[in-house]
Amino acid sequence: MTLADEVRELLVDALAVYRDSPRAVAWLRALQARFAEPVRVAVAGAPRTGKSTVVSALIGEEFVPTGTVTWYRDGPRARASVGPHEVPIVRRDGRAFVDAAHADRVVVEWPSRSLRDVTLVDTPADAPVEQVYGEADAVLYLTRHMHHTDLRYLQAAHDHPVARAAPVGTVLVLARADEIGGGRIDALTSAKQIARRYRREAQVRPLCQNVVAIAGLLAVAARTLRPEEFAALASLASLARTELEDHLLSADRFVADDFPVRLDPGARRGLVERFGIFGVRLTTTLIRQGFDTQVKLTAQLVRRSGLGELRESIGAYFTERQDVLKARSALLGLDVVLRNEPRPGSVGLAAGLERVVASAHDFRELRLLAALQGGRIKLPGELAAEASRLVGGLGTNPLARLGMEYEPTADELRHVVLDTLGRWREQAADPALDQGRRRAAAVVVRSCEGMLADLG
Repeated sequence: MTLADEVRELLVDALAVYRDSPRAVAWLRALQARFAEPVRVAVAGAPRTGKSTVVSALIGEEFVPTGTVTWYRDGPRARASVGPHEVPIVRRDGRAFVDAAHADRVVVEWPSRSLRDVTLVDTPADAPVEQVYGEADAVLYLTRHMHHTDLRYLQAAHDHPVARAAPVGTVLVLARADEIGGGRIDALTSAKQIARRYRREAQVRPLCQNVVAIAGLLAVAARTLRPEEFAALASLASLARTELEDHLLSADRFVADDFPVRLDPGARRGLVERFGIFGVRLTTTLIRQGFDTQVKLTAQLVRRSGLGELRESIGAYFTERQDVLKARSALLGLDVVLRNEPRPGSVGLAAGLERVVASAHDFRELRLLAALQGGRIKLPGELAAEASRLVGGLGTNPLARLGMEYEPTADELRHVVLDTLGRWREQAADPALDQGRRRAAAVVVRSCEGMLADLG
């Protein structure tokens, strides 16, 4: 029986216990329905970190922030609703506006390949951490630079008993990466180096699965680049570098009347609003370097903006683990019911919840990952990195777990799994290791056995 099946059975038992409580029944049925939905990913962070910009980049459509909690999910047609009422989506200057004045929550359905496996939840900066992590299965937490307030927010997400036993799914995003180092042309490279440094920091490692840097404005512009914008950028790139250089020092200089080419001031203002002055510098440089068609330029901007790495992280840490994340969310929700409405019949449910959290191998993998990342378990040599990979730290498909960078034959794959399993069985039985390390090795052994079972 899978973890998801065990949790579903627990919810069925809970519905029987709480059948006379309409509020609890509605809550439990909503938890059941989440298993059939895409994984919910909340985008959270402090004010002015670019949450709505990152959401737009992931969807591939430029949305104007609504100022309230906004859910974006795939749908057959573009529509938005506030409760039972549909509200208009208006397009102006290439951007989508949702009329949601005074609403507590807006649901936007948008036909998008990016939303088929993920529902994105754009949260206001003042949304309580309990609400963000309670409604989502995983979180993208945005910050411009790590501060104590960011660490406290992420630590608070781990305070719930279920969250401690089944660690929270979070990817930390260094947003507005183009502003690092004064917006120099190498700003994105610097931002990615800072992200790598954060991944190694003892305070940050236990609180998130990965740290990535993204230039949100550049990513949105790349996904929604218009032909007239490309033509304007190509026109700028045709100028001699010395002619253009002084005018790219600031937005004011770029839109000034003494600009050396007949490019309408309105068009120049539009480019700055969409790309930022850093983006204009970068795109003109790339066009000169040979990325001189709209397709070539778009692909290069997506890669350089960090959007590609962010998508890969969402896939590896959220989408591939969606059943585990949904099961975890359901257990958190069930725990809310048990705490709010205790009754004699709920004692068995609480015991069942604790049993699932303690015994499910999927949760054991998450706990081991968190322990390895936080330094609570130290394995000798390169075993720590291999253990992290084998329990799904870089993705849960067999090739990611085994670190294979090519498509093996079935026999090759089976041979590698058997060899890996044998080595880790030796670790699990090694009397020279302490009990904690042997338990860690036993979790890795179980993960290898699971891969072997899947191969038949």
